[in-house]
Amino acid sequence: MGLFGRLFKKSKKEINKIEIVSRKPVGKFRVLQIFQILGRQILSGEVLEGVIYPGYKLKGKDVGVIMAIEKEHRRVDFAVSGDTVALILENNMKAEKGDILEVYQS
Repeated sequence: MGLFGRLFKKSKKEINKIEIVSRKPVGKFRVLQIFQILGRQILSGEVLEGVIYPGYKLKGKDVGVIMAIEKEHRRVDFAVSGDTVALILENNMKAEKGDILEVYQS
């Protein structure tokens, strides 16, 4: 590692920290089941309000980024209120069955 690499190296806390920039949530999601498949966390549940797209962020006790959305074992571009979907997350977050998570734009 060069001199600049050592000077501007980010700590592990900074790399793993995800921030929410928007102030107003665009939707809500209720967690019905939680899975771990191939190292990815998958939250299965129901969209209560709004529209959810990949790249949006979920906030509960922790924050997670939505990598993909699946409905009836098929990838979809978005989910609207009333849909039962599986959200594939980029990182693991602390969520429990029955939690209602807020959805924010990225």
